Amino acid sequence: MKNMENELRKAIALTYKEGQYAPKVIAKGRGATAEAIIACAKEAGVYVHESAELVSLLMQVDVDKYIPPELYRSVAELLAWIYWLENRDEHLRKMDW
Repeated sequence: MKNMENELRKAIALTYKEGQYAPKVIAKGRGATAEAIIACAKEAGVYVHESAELVSLLMQVDVDKYIPPELYRSVAELLAWIYWLENRDEHLRKMDW
């Protein structure tokens, strides 16, 4: 049973609002729950990033809790990259070519 549990897809949903000191885990799950989290994110137009290592670390954080300081840098880099992806067309238009 343990091996099957390790093979199930895992998903974490984070939120970060201006003024919060860190992102917060708002949902997490394995198997069907993970698939539902991913489907909801895609339906809402939220970017879904796959990183088995980061998900494994974030699975240790309880729902409704802030991520630990040890993960700030990894999550901040991911959020910055997502922000860039979502706004790249606007940034490219503003560049002086």
